[in-house]
Amino acid sequence: MATASYELRFDAGRICLDLLATTHPDERIGAVEPLRAWILGSGLVPADTPLRHADASWVTDFRELRDLTGQLVRNPAAADPHLLDRLNDLARPATPAPRVVRAEDGTLVRELHGPPGCAALLGVVARDAVELLTDPVARACLRQCEGDNCPIVYLDTSRGRRRRWCSSEICGNRERVARHRRRAALARA
Repeated sequence: MATASYELRFDAGRICLDLLATTHPDERIGAVEPLRAWILGSGLVPADTPLRHADASWVTDFRELRDLTGQLVRNPAAADPHLLDRLNDLARPATPAPRVVRAEDGTLVRELHGPPGCAALLGVVARDAVELLTDPVARACLRQCEGDNCPIVYLDTSRGRRRRWCSSEICGNRERVARHRRRAALARA
């Protein structure tokens, strides 16, 4: 299952922030198949984990966690206690249990003991949000993309903390092209 067909991105620096990025520029996890692709692409489960048991309720639950995380990340100081309680509830379930097995070629690979449940996967993402919100160093690295109409929040771990865009290849390239066009238009005028 290729994640590229759904235009999913995993460059925000944290799994909870990558989940937030599924709203831009349009809804990216509005159905089960794109959510399955996001779960696989995010690394929540090993790449060959079957997720046939995922259903529309998973989409609703992941979107709820995404919206909740977005509110808390964008304005943690004004966090409603009910939002914090809900995030804590979502973070409570145990994570999917990994195990090591030998692949056909003899290498050791990770797989899960059984099909992961939605609550367990939500728990992994919710715990990442809890870690982010309670880590002052990580919170200080949160940035809002400076790209036109880009709502993506990312973790700026660049040297000097001068990263301006969620992605240099996407928003950064758009900005450079726009700047070039403005200069070219001025030169023609």
